[in-house]
Amino acid sequence: MTLVASQSQRRARTSPLVFVIWAYIIWSLVPVIIAVIYSFNNGRSRTVWQGFSLRWWFTDPNASLWHDDSMRNAIFNSLVLSIATMLVVTPLGITLAIGAQRIRGRGSNVVQGLTAAPLITPEIVVGAALLITFTRLFTAVPLGFTAQLLGNVTFSLSSVVVIVRARLVSIGSSFEEAARDLGASRWQALRFVLLPMLWPSVMASLVVVFATVIDDFVITSFLSSGVNSETVPLRIYSSVRGGATPALNALATLLVITSFTALVIGLFGLSTWRKRHGERGGLRAALADVTQMES
Repeated sequence: MTLVASQSQRRARTSPLVFVIWAYIIWSLVPVIIAVIYSFNNGRSRTVWQGFSLRWWFTDPNASLWHDDSMRNAIFNSLVLSIATMLVVTPLGITLAIGAQRIRGRGSNVVQGLTAAPLITPEIVVGAALLITFTRLFTAVPLGFTAQLLGNVTFSLSSVVVIVRARLVSIGSSFEEAARDLGASRWQALRFVLLPMLWPSVMASLVVVFATVIDDFVITSFLSSGVNSETVPLRIYSSVRGGATPALNALATLLVITSFTALVIGLFGLSTWRKRHGERGGLRAALADVTQMES
């Protein structure tokens, strides 16, 4: 039995699907790695290596990322927009998820379908619709940061609702009902029992929303008002068509590092929560928890 099990495990490891998966991972990462490497190129070329240098990060007084006002402005706009969207959409999504979960009857399926509708709606359709809305109907909302914030909240809200509802389904209603039986009010059961148990979905929502908004291009570009509301993706797009330098690679590298850092912080927070509640900790367990909630 042991020999048969070991042979089956060996065949599973050498399955063609394993090679397909690794080929996909390599194909996805190689362009990113190349872009990161050439951000440290000494020359202006983005295809020919001319030696290691921090010229395009700090040392060039005119064209480096550190000294380019437009690039620093794009970084600032992206961070502010991402953090603001994250702080607005996460509590709103949690509230909508709890409300949708408690709806009973035929209307529950309708509500669930409507909350998930933006996930299957093409982003370019959402961006164009929001542009028409803000320029024709709600003209009091100016294009720029305000419109971009509302647009990203609208598009990201369904992701939070889906993630939190997945956690609510796994929790069930027994814990909240037990708290009510012990004398807790509905608000106390929600605050002291349900919300602490939703912490993994909250961390997952924060990470997903931040990563989604910081590299969003479609909605942000539709609702942009010009240079003052230009984000990193818009800056990269506008520069890549012209005489781009490796400073653009440095900007893209910074975007990757920021997204990865947000993911690590979220996983670390989730891992800490798991350890405090007697569950298996570690970044691997936290990542598995996040991917399960997203699916």
